[in-house]
Amino acid sequence: MKALVTLLCALFMAGCKPADPLSAKNDPKSESWELAFTEPYYMKVWVEDSAVEDINGKLFRRTGGGTAAGGEPENGKESARGWHAVGAASKAVIGADLPKRIYVRWQSIVEPQTYKVWVDVPEEARQLMVKSVNRRCPETPEEQAAYRASIYLGLAPGGVVQIFVRDSCHRPIKVGKAQAEIEPLGPSQGKNQGRYAYQVSEKSKRYVEKFGIPYGSW
Repeated sequence: MKALVTLLCALFMAGCKPADPLSAKNDPKSESWELAFTEPYYMKVWVEDSAVEDINGKLFRRTGGGTAAGGEPENGKESARGWHAVGAASKAVIGADLPKRIYVRWQSIVEPQTYKVWVDVPEEARQLMVKSVNRRCPETPEEQAAYRASIYLGLAPGGVVQIFVRDSCHRPIKVGKAQAEIEPLGPSQGKNQGRYAYQVSEKSKRYVEKFGIPYGSW
């Protein structure tokens, strides 16, 4: 009899086991993920083209371009060094599975120079993308998980590419780095008489005159 009571108590406790407070099983989710571009402060870029190959080998062309997220704070500090913020200038990649590699061709306005590269996306990045929409942040379990997973490419002078993914707490996590090559055809692949998308801004000029371009800091 005692054994039966113990068993019944165990079954009761198992049935009353509290739900996982960090589960985002019932939170709304997008069927797509987003690709975004960001830049160091003052180091303006223009993304000419991008493409994605997903883990199934399917290629998606023209997955984003134009401006990248950045800023010109004019705070008197050497703020272009490193990555102080990972903003959002993003576009959903409709129909793609998780990314295997990403292509980007961009103009580095402040140099000026044009770069291109295929960036391999590490497995860690894909795992974080999945987790970001399936697990709530432990620090704010009452808030819903991210609606859409995202991956960011930080584009810097010298052709440096940094790969970031936001975790379940929306923090940008660096998961990789790549080195681009110079596009021999120049801006717009030689179709624009060598002109770049922008002139160097006055704020960037003043910054570079004072601090220079911090190659090696990205």
